[in-house]
Amino acid sequence: MEPAAGPAEGGCGPAGGQGDWAGGAGGNWMATHPTFTEMMSLDISDSAQIYAAFVVYLDLLEGRNWHEVKHVGVAELQLVCLHAREKEQDSLQVMVPVPVHISLSHERIREILKKASLPQEDPDTPLSVTLAIVESDSTVVYYKMTDGFVMPDPPDDTEDVDNKQWRKKRKKLFK
Repeated sequence: MEPAAGPAEGGCGPAGGQGDWAGGAGGNWMATHPTFTEMMSLDISDSAQIYAAFVVYLDLLEGRNWHEVKHVGVAELQLVCLHAREKEQDSLQVMVPVPVHISLSHERIREILKKASLPQEDPDTPLSVTLAIVESDSTVVYYKMTDGFVMPDPPDDTEDVDNKQWRKKRKKLFK
């Protein structure tokens, strides 16, 4: 029986640094990736934040097929942010990668919203960024953060629209 191509047992890269992992050119492929080396050259001192940004970059580009994924260093916040489009015709969104072990205060979140958000075409549109929280196993959880309250989109399921509880909730929200 031939071994299957893929990551070595218990890891996501070459086993013991041997270059026998499928797709690996030997050694640490990430350290030589052009985007990772560009991120490392930014004026950001926290290497864990840069690693998180690279994981999110790969997830958006390769895993979710987003468009125009670009990294932007925000030295003032010591963050690498990503600007990307979910679909080609969509507007740019800001992703703020954060390692899971980092605690964020309300003040820090407000500072990120103000300094990392893109300028809005419509002045009535609230500032927003998406926090991309990266676990040590490279799992990424996305949370959209918006300045102020935003009305939720109506449910996709038409049964819920006719639901009496949904109408009550909607009525309360619009008061």
